[in-house]
Amino acid sequence: MLGLSNRVKAISPSATLAIDTRVKEMIQKGEDVINLSVGEPDTPTPLRASYRAIEGIVNGFTKYTNSSGIVELRKRLARKLAEENGLEYDPEQIVVSVGGKHSLYNAFMAICNPGDEVVLPAPYWVSYIEQIKLADAVPVIVTTDESTGFKLTPQMLASAITPRTKALVLNSPSNPTGAAYTREELQALAAIVVERDIYVISDEIYEKLLYTGEHVSIAALGPELKERTLVVNGFSKAFGMTGWRLGYMAGPKDVMKAVADFQSHVTSNVTSIAQLAALGALDDYDPAQREMFRERLEYVYGRIAAMQHVRCVKPQGAFYVFPNVGDCFGKTFRGAVIRDADHLCELILEHCRVGVVAGTGFGAPRNIRISYAVRLERLREAMDRLERFFAEIE
Repeated sequence: MLGLSNRVKAISPSATLAIDTRVKEMIQKGEDVINLSVGEPDTPTPLRASYRAIEGIVNGFTKYTNSSGIVELRKRLARKLAEENGLEYDPEQIVVSVGGKHSLYNAFMAICNPGDEVVLPAPYWVSYIEQIKLADAVPVIVTTDESTGFKLTPQMLASAITPRTKALVLNSPSNPTGAAYTREELQALAAIVVERDIYVISDEIYEKLLYTGEHVSIAALGPELKERTLVVNGFSKAFGMTGWRLGYMAGPKDVMKAVADFQSHVTSNVTSIAQLAALGALDDYDPAQREMFRERLEYVYGRIAAMQHVRCVKPQGAFYVFPNVGDCFGKTFRGAVIRDADHLCELILEHCRVGVVAGTGFGAPRNIRISYAVRLERLREAMDRLERFFAEIE
């Protein structure tokens, strides 16, 4: 009998990609739309990355590679993790994937059985919940809010764990909130993780975009954490290489062997020349990018925090602000009653020509996500438009 599987029927399309597609279609038609909906930095691919890729093409490095990634790259990633994160891994404990998103999917597929529960703090990145469901696991949503700085507390975690719990998802700094956990906060969560004997899937894709304190991987807090943590990272955010689709994961040998076997049947290897580009990128990171994003954060947060009908917690990392716009619901804009965050974003796009994303898909229906991964002059224009919009709400 023809028909789709229940598995794919249960998932929802990516809210961020949907609005990004719509905005880009409007731009292609010549409309002056400022796209603050997508988590894509405007920084170029590092030159060394491009040179290594071009060199690979010219020299014919275009055949299959080891499905886990070329040894040279996995050795270089092991050195990066040791030097920057205090984590010692053998190359066999690292699998290179088609983006951080792919690494996360590999993680859920490798450790989750049908009915296993995965603790997922909300707000969360839109793909976590769908990937958990694709692995036939059950997302257990734990809602955080402004009162906790959008961070999971030990009490919240302990209350969410049951005998069926397999893992906790941590994302620090966070998409969409920009929240980042301190060492002390991670230690408090780690004690519960070890006591209750669960995995941690630690998404650290924004580690280089932290503006307060130091980035700490929960895996680095001790051997009992390292043996149960899957560290996920990639090249899209810090290196501006979104289209190259490069990610990686490091973790316990048994899990990574399973991940490697699984990936070998799904994608084979990451594009060979992209792996060479990754080697170039790792030797060409420009820390000035962090200061550029910090300047944008200070500007955008200052403007948003001063707007009418909006409340906003200052982010600590990534490149998003996540204001609460719940006070707008039930009020009117030019005669239209604002129903919810999705409707608000539609009105903003229609009347301001600014693309932002409703928090609904992030598990936060009273918020919207605004990316500041565009140049400052466009951010100034976008903030002017948004300020006028919110001032008209009655």
